[in-house]
Amino acid sequence: MNKMANVFYTKKAKAKMRARRRKQMKASEGDETKNSGGERRENGSTMTTDTDGKQHTLNNAQGGRNSRKRSAAQISSSSDGKNANSNNGHQATSTTTITIPANLTPKEAKKFRKDARRKARAQGQAEDQLHFIIEGQPLPTKKVDDNDGNGDGDDKNKHKKKKTKQSFPRINDLLTQHAEEQKRAAKRAKQTSSDAALPPSETQKYVAIDCEMVGIGIDGKKSALARASVVDWDGTVLLDVHVRVPERVTDFRTSVSGIRPKDIHARNEAALEHDECRTKVGQLLHNKVLVGHALKNDLSALMLTHPREDIRDTARYKPFMRATGRSGGKLRPRKLRDLVYEELGKRIQVEGSAHSSVEDARATMDLFRCVRGRWEKELMEKSKKKKGKKKVGGGDRGEK
Repeated sequence: MNKMANVFYTKKAKAKMRARRRKQMKASEGDETKNSGGERRENGSTMTTDTDGKQHTLNNAQGGRNSRKRSAAQISSSSDGKNANSNNGHQATSTTTITIPANLTPKEAKKFRKDARRKARAQGQAEDQLHFIIEGQPLPTKKVDDNDGNGDGDDKNKHKKKKTKQSFPRINDLLTQHAEEQKRAAKRAKQTSSDAALPPSETQKYVAIDCEMVGIGIDGKKSALARASVVDWDGTVLLDVHVRVPERVTDFRTSVSGIRPKDIHARNEAALEHDECRTKVGQLLHNKVLVGHALKNDLSALMLTHPREDIRDTARYKPFMRATGRSGGKLRPRKLRDLVYEELGKRIQVEGSAHSSVEDARATMDLFRCVRGRWEKELMEKSKKKKGKKKVGGGDRGEK
């Protein structure tokens, strides 16, 4: 037999073929209606048949008018059809439970589920309405929402957040933390023994200071003294007073400073004027070694100066500073709370709580006591070098 060549149709030819098919389908539908009896249309008129077998011809206008009116039987049949459709729609939304045989391997069970979904799609059922259970397992109980009985409670349960897994510290982290605590304990024991050997005349020359500020001026950016605290070597409070601010306070900074309006109000008899506070602090600092953190701010607020050789600022001590940049770079001061936690294992200035000038002053003194011997030794070596340079420079001038 000769093989038939491939036939190609243009778009126009295909459109004509589709139109012919549609006409043929309509014609076949018309024949079915003729065979079934009832109504048919000829030459623009409608022929109806009565139960007695008599035929009546109605005009198009009259037929159109009568066609709009429906009998009670037609109304009841249409309502029954709507109810049937609503019932079918409700059944379509219900889930279908499919039992997976227990003797299937995981791979075979996966193929079984895949085939079941394919069949459901062919039948017009959505895949999310299928529920698979393994043979022998009990059927799951569905939780229906009280507001509506359509099973919306299950959809709400699906969107519930998953419980977060409880995190536990790793063993290596715990061991590292324990080793650091042991180092701190050994360091504190060594420091306590060295401090006990110091004579009272040596420890009495050290005092620590810390101040709290409030904001004045536009937006409260300018700082003013509101509280001053001074402690000795052992942390005993020598002075802790609130200071009245002569200017209008625009920001009390209570969340950080802990200062409230009533603390520095004129009615508070315990609060001091700025000049009176400065005089008392100056008397306590006379011939003393001043210890503090960022002392430049405290002395500026107090409007005081102190000899440079008698200042021990933990914010400017190089071993406590941090190098910025990848390759080191300029040294930057660190926060007091970070230094205290690393060196002493104590937590101060906890987030969410106000600062305390007494607590900060004691923490600064404890931080200084950890490095006092090394710090004082470095200062003595620097002073000796300076004296040697002065002597050499003076001798050269004399020879000239």
